[in-house]
Amino acid sequence: MAGIDEIKKIRLKKLKGIEGAGLLGYPGEVKRTHTSKESLDNFSKLSKSKEELFLVGRIMSLRQHGGLLFSNIEDGSGGIQILFKKDSLGLKGYKFFLDHFDVGDFIQVKGELFKTKRGEKSLQVNDYKMLTKSLLPLPEKWHGIKDIDDRFRKRYLDLIFNPDVKEKLILRSKIIKELGFFMQDKGFLEVETPILQPVYGGATAKPFKTRLNALDMDLYLRISPELYLKRLLVGGFEKVYEIGRCFRNEGMDRAHNPDFTMLEFYWAYADYKELMKFTEEMFGHLFKKLFGKLEIEYEGKKINFKPSWKRVEYSEIFRKHTKIKLDEINISALKKEAKKLGIKETNGGKFEVADEIFKKVIRPKIEEPTFIIHYPAEAFPLAKPLDKNSEKSASFQLIIMGMEIIKAYSELNNPLIQESRFKEQEKIFEKGFGEAQRMDKDYIEALEHGMPPAAGWGMGIERLVMLLTNSHSAREVILFPTMKSK
Repeated sequence: MAGIDEIKKIRLKKLKGIEGAGLLGYPGEVKRTHTSKESLDNFSKLSKSKEELFLVGRIMSLRQHGGLLFSNIEDGSGGIQILFKKDSLGLKGYKFFLDHFDVGDFIQVKGELFKTKRGEKSLQVNDYKMLTKSLLPLPEKWHGIKDIDDRFRKRYLDLIFNPDVKEKLILRSKIIKELGFFMQDKGFLEVETPILQPVYGGATAKPFKTRLNALDMDLYLRISPELYLKRLLVGGFEKVYEIGRCFRNEGMDRAHNPDFTMLEFYWAYADYKELMKFTEEMFGHLFKKLFGKLEIEYEGKKINFKPSWKRVEYSEIFRKHTKIKLDEINISALKKEAKKLGIKETNGGKFEVADEIFKKVIRPKIEEPTFIIHYPAEAFPLAKPLDKNSEKSASFQLIIMGMEIIKAYSELNNPLIQESRFKEQEKIFEKGFGEAQRMDKDYIEALEHGMPPAAGWGMGIERLVMLLTNSHSAREVILFPTMKSK
């Protein structure tokens, strides 16, 4: 069996033969009157009328039987069988196709629809044209490749041979579109905020750092659009949202990719309680539009999204699963408990230790849609306290099948408290916790001008799509996930 280099050499020779015959291997003009799907959907009418069609697509198979050559071509709408007959094309045309065309080439064919003796709807080719000469062969047994990571490195091949993946990614596009329709129908304005930021903020995460030579300054790829969206509330907008890429320089696993898509929105004069109802309404809209029902299956388990979803206090669920009274325990004792549970020591504060316990011990046990409410105030430095003297925040996270899907809270709009919290975060950062939030003096100044009471909400699109497509890994629902070079 010929190796890749030998196959490429043979195909380059075929390309030279095409060009030597005065034809083009990569012409600029294409003619198409119907897609494959349109041809099949309207087969009865088109075949009776003997209308001449122009179809295009990639050759997926070639099967020769005497003076007949059967092929399947595929375009974006699907596939169709085409037939080359030596008697119709003439010996010269028939042989030229056999000698110069391969599986993987893109072609244009002209002909009429008919049914084979076996009843298969097909197109008999009267003329053909090369559109793209492929120089490398398509894998014959793509799913048999031992290195599964190659599916993600060479996503273009994965899409050709794995229709399930293609359908998932098409559904991802539909989900994002429906989310946009829903937000706009609710009166939210879609905006765009900076991806390059002089101070990163809005989340607990490590950033990617870069340099802007023109202004001789360091910039960071945003970890969240939050602080810029809230500046718009100061400026007078009441309902704003953004769907865009965010970047976090942290660990990778089934639910994390260094660059990912977020939907974030901010709503003046609303609070976190209103956002829980809004979330249930949003999911109801999505499920109605996409599935026509409020139940899905994820990894063998059925999940019902009928409102109202569970609401559970963070401290209560923590005590239930670990016996730890989070409100009473000090950080030293909490670290000892974390060590017993096999959790590595963190440089963060008390909540960071608690969060590691929550992620490992508690979150995996939460399957049905559940709002975990009233996180410790130190968990969310940008969230409003539950009440004047509370150590809890007016906040929630939506957990489904062990994954954090949404984080939301009533926004802290007191510039004095916000500045104090940023200073506390700076102390944690100096102690070695690189994911701490940083002091943003311009944002504090914006708050000093006055930001109305508001609530904010953020959701990772990939995790939502994972759920709705029954995918175990985020890599399955990202067109080009981050991969290490081979």
